[in-house]
Amino acid sequence: MNFIEAIRNEYPGQTTFTRPELTIVADKYSLKKQFTEFMTTDSNKIRRGVYKIDSNVQSDSSGVIELKRPPSPDKQKPLVSEKKVEHIHDINLIPIKDPEFVAFGDFSLVKKIVSSKAFFPIYISGESGNGKTKMVYEVCAQTKKPLFRVNITESTDEDDLIGGYRLVNGETVWQDGPVVEAMNHGAILLLDEINLGTHKIMCLQPILEGNPIYIKKTNTIIHPVQGFNIIATANTKGKASDDGRYIGSNTLNEALLDRFAMNVEHEYPSKEIEIKILTNILDSLNCKTNDSVEFANKLVEWAKTIRDTFDVGGIDDIITTRRLIHIIRFFAIVGGTRMKSIKYCTSRFDSDTKKSFYSLYQKIDESITIEAETQNSNKASNFDDEDILF
Repeated sequence: MNFIEAIRNEYPGQTTFTRPELTIVADKYSLKKQFTEFMTTDSNKIRRGVYKIDSNVQSDSSGVIELKRPPSPDKQKPLVSEKKVEHIHDINLIPIKDPEFVAFGDFSLVKKIVSSKAFFPIYISGESGNGKTKMVYEVCAQTKKPLFRVNITESTDEDDLIGGYRLVNGETVWQDGPVVEAMNHGAILLLDEINLGTHKIMCLQPILEGNPIYIKKTNTIIHPVQGFNIIATANTKGKASDDGRYIGSNTLNEALLDRFAMNVEHEYPSKEIEIKILTNILDSLNCKTNDSVEFANKLVEWAKTIRDTFDVGGIDDIITTRRLIHIIRFFAIVGGTRMKSIKYCTSRFDSDTKKSFYSLYQKIDESITIEAETQNSNKASNFDDEDILF
């Protein structure tokens, strides 16, 4: 048995390995020489201390892996499916369950309403990046409900929502918009960032009452199929942002807002939930180690400190749950130091804010030396492997 076969025998189905795991295999099967050859082959390395064997590789008798020869061009499958989707009914509109998802807040309440198939419009408000849209996707995935998502902007109007005439193959034909399609499917209509809309979305009023709608351009009446419901998400409760953080948000018509049966105030997850979210991501990327889990814990504590400081006016920006996910993914995918992961994923903020963020993290994680990290970061502007990964 060669070294690759021994690895697969000990860890069936696993494709990434730590050095200690590979050492155990080498000792158990007395394959020290092949172990050395494997460890010194650059293509087997992911980063320091982590190695891989891919499903598209095969091993020779020495245990050194070689890439399989790709099939000849005439035998390769086309990159794009030859099947052409002719209509929205040909598409599976039910979202796929996310194994990284962690339920929190009013998830169970929203899920119960969607499961009931009752028409009960929901308005979900909350800060940016705290999982409002993600919650709706996962509710639909778990309840197997088709979902139509519409991102609302100030230019969104009746033509975008209800439908209009389009030029198709040289002919002018009527095409239903996402609202009508959702009504016909008995689906969930997700109006994302509804507070960016204007009076142009007032065409939604009769639909928010659960009534059939009359389309005057085609002289037809659309009756909603049972299960149709509307969920809107926004950073504000229908009012314009007064601190400038959500530029473009508008004050929505009170009559429109009043047609939403309930409002869910979606807060940032608790410390325990946020840690679980980050560790789930590490799990999915096969990068869950004591070091990465410790980093996840430090990030959550850091984010909470920043949010508390923001609440009392000590800082002008916050770290969202989405931003924490970006940082932990960078750390898992690219590798490198903790501060490097933070800096690349917070580079959009202004200099003063970044300095405040870095200073707060240093207080949370005493193992970090900002000055040394800054020097390393300056040398790594081109992602030098030796500096970034080790």
